[in-house]
Amino acid sequence: MQEEFIKNLLPVKYGLLIALATLAYGLGLGGAFGAFEDNIKGYLKDNAIQVLSVTYKGDKVLMKKITDKSWVYFKRAHLHANGLGTTALILIFLVSCLPSNNIIKSINAVCLGLGSLGYSLFWMLAGLRAPGIGSTGMAKESLKWLAIPSAGLCIIGLAMVIWLVVISLFLRERIKLDNQS
Repeated sequence: MQEEFIKNLLPVKYGLLIALATLAYGLGLGGAFGAFEDNIKGYLKDNAIQVLSVTYKGDKVLMKKITDKSWVYFKRAHLHANGLGTTALILIFLVSCLPSNNIIKSINAVCLGLGSLGYSLFWMLAGLRAPGIGSTGMAKESLKWLAIPSAGLCIIGLAMVIWLVVISLFLRERIKLDNQS
């Protein structure tokens, strides 16, 4: 039984490792936030102060709004890493048990793992970038190259899982019945 379990995991090992890294990243962020919240917020504020006169035109209220929103983005990175990492992990385990081509399983697992890690990193990078450029919108826009493919990989991964479940659990029996007739 144990060898069968390991055998099923071999095709999805890279995606599984990336999903676990995403969870480690998310939990690590939570720990860092708990231990160093004031330092992190101070870092964001220091980055904004460096460009206060040029980027913010001396507007401290706007600067505070952007640094506060950057902190929200940090928390989004933490939440997305934990949520998407856990979702990826569960879906990868599910796919590893389904009777399907190992290459398809591997591609699916990598899509789920990279998508979850990439999208989580997108929020962290947007939060880091925003205070220096004075806009959370511009920060997100400058990172579309990461956000869109990462979100796409998550969606493709989920669609593949749904497809594999339908094929394996619903159509397989129907195909067997049609062939026996």
